[in-house]
Amino acid sequence: MTKSLAMEDLLRRLRLGQLVSELPDLLEAARLQKLSYEAFLANILKAELAGREDRALVRRMRTSRLPMQGRLENFDFSFQPSISERQVRELAGGSYLKSATNVILLGPPGVGKTHLACALALTAIETGHRARFTTLRTLVGDLGQIGNRDAKTLRAYLEPELLIIDEIGYTKLSPDHARSLFDLVTARYERGSIIVTSNLNFTDWGELLGDDVLAAAMLDRLLHHAEIITINGRSYRMRHHSQTDQTITPKGGYPTRASARRLVRPYPQSATNQSTRSSTASSSKSSKYCIVVLIRECPRLCRIISTLTPAL
Repeated sequence: MTKSLAMEDLLRRLRLGQLVSELPDLLEAARLQKLSYEAFLANILKAELAGREDRALVRRMRTSRLPMQGRLENFDFSFQPSISERQVRELAGGSYLKSATNVILLGPPGVGKTHLACALALTAIETGHRARFTTLRTLVGDLGQIGNRDAKTLRAYLEPELLIIDEIGYTKLSPDHARSLFDLVTARYERGSIIVTSNLNFTDWGELLGDDVLAAAMLDRLLHHAEIITINGRSYRMRHHSQTDQTITPKGGYPTRASARRLVRPYPQSATNQSTRSSTASSSKSSKYCIVVLIRECPRLCRIISTLTPAL
């Protein structure tokens, strides 16, 4: 066996795969530059490390399943002035991942929610974080097939530092699927970040899950540590066809974080501490407070509630 083959065999056995291809060039460079042993060793270690980092990036990209490699540099913020470019670029810095903060992207179809979600995920991947992209339909399908809680499938959604759930609002969930989604959000709560894109207002999540209480509990976990970005604008996909662009916004608009918190906690904080012997007048006042909040947060209920409480 020649010296080169013997060296190649040693490198493979030590799992120094990058040096198998680069060592001949590194040796030649060392001879020409008359490098010291220390400098030569540093060069081969840097080459191996760079190769490993490149392979790790390729693996993270493959397992992320991103549908596109959209970047913030390619997003036209001037087309969607309702978006705070400063807020998005601060998120791209990755601090939200360290604090397990969620990012909620709300807006009508086509305004760029998925592009921004993928751009944030791509930045996270390139800085060494693991991410996983899925649509809600695919997610509940996977969770629905593992009634025995298959460990490998669950790890795919629990272990990455960042989970992206796209298209919340297009698939109405069965009770089992709604519970599985709630369990996943609960399992990641304060442990890993979630980016959510949705065309639904928070007031409609109860209908989506088929359970208002479950929806409130899930939103409470999602919004406890969250950055909410609302996009009220024209279709980003149709930006080159301005004559057909239309702004699509649900009645009442998309919520801010403050209004979202009021929706999740519609009752006064002191209500849970009140004695069961509270006076009838106090109870009536609290009930009216709740109805007023519901009317403000969910305008579609106005007509129904007004018929039930004509004196309010």
